[in-house]
Amino acid sequence: MKIAQIAPLAESVPPKLYGGTERIVSYLTDELVRQGHDVTLFATGDSVTNARLVPCSDVALRLNPAVKDHLPHQVVMLEEVRRRAHEFDVLHFHIDLLHFPLIRDFADRTVTTLHGRLDLPDLRPFYKAFPDIPLVSISNDQRRPMPPVNWAGTVYHGLAADGLPFTAQPKGNYLAFLGRISPEKRPDRAIQIAAKVGMPLKMAAKIDNADKAYWQAVIEPMVKSHPNVEFIGEINEHQKAEFLGNAGALLFPIDWPEPFGLVMIEAMACGTPVIAFNCGSVPEVVDSGLSGIIVDTVTEAVENIEWALRMDRRKVRETFEKRFSAKRMASDYLDIYRSLPGGRTEAARMRRPNRTVPDLQVVA
Repeated sequence: MKIAQIAPLAESVPPKLYGGTERIVSYLTDELVRQGHDVTLFATGDSVTNARLVPCSDVALRLNPAVKDHLPHQVVMLEEVRRRAHEFDVLHFHIDLLHFPLIRDFADRTVTTLHGRLDLPDLRPFYKAFPDIPLVSISNDQRRPMPPVNWAGTVYHGLAADGLPFTAQPKGNYLAFLGRISPEKRPDRAIQIAAKVGMPLKMAAKIDNADKAYWQAVIEPMVKSHPNVEFIGEINEHQKAEFLGNAGALLFPIDWPEPFGLVMIEAMACGTPVIAFNCGSVPEVVDSGLSGIIVDTVTEAVENIEWALRMDRRKVRETFEKRFSAKRMASDYLDIYRSLPGGRTEAARMRRPNRTVPDLQVVA
């Protein structure tokens, strides 16, 4: 199939630092290429991919100090996608909602994966206005706040099997927190848990501008007052493998409807069990007793630390390989691509020469 992948421009594919969506786009794109598909990636110019790259900005917008407004750059990318849409059997968008009005003429051969939270009140009228656009959720729980829409499926994230190596014997006796410093991620809970069990906590986290006040008022004072806590800051992919692999367990103490939680399966890939709070996608991602433990309170997390530290790390890794590989993710998406009414390979072959679809019905 000729497949277009359209990525956000805030980060490169894969991202240099933080960026869950771009990382998933990278794994999916390269796996589709590995399986023999003709894939074109619309992304930043500093992206690294096995697909054909269409650079839509010089570098990741978040890392370019000259960029003050992302929107013009995104619109330029969408114009390039619209201009070349006739070339592809399927167009797969990962950029939330900006493209919806532009794809009306070929929406039946598109799919849009929604990577973010969907419980925000401003989103409901938007999705009610576009009930026909094919959508993919990254967990079943993510769908709950949505009006009736055209769900094409749920596809759980997957990682390259060799992306994060398995660590049988972690070198560090510490708990890990990896993600963003933000109220919904509850880094305060992570600090409380580590303090109560008397274990070191290492925090590798990004601080967005929107969360600087929360960091300064709440989390930074907690870090300074707990000598067992080490704040590392934002880390890259190479550092992530060592950081997660050498941890006794990952703390995922969220307090919001997490759509997926990529860091959970990144920890599992390393063999590191996850102690996660029962919110959002967590019950769909964590196999309690196999890849981690699901809890409801800080007290319950504290009570289960010893169990987590004794879990068989090989079984954690095996659970990851069975459920969250990039190969499985690509296979799930290919099933969806083939089910799209406008994405049939025969129709696409007839469409491309004249940029129009013949007046016929394609039968699967």
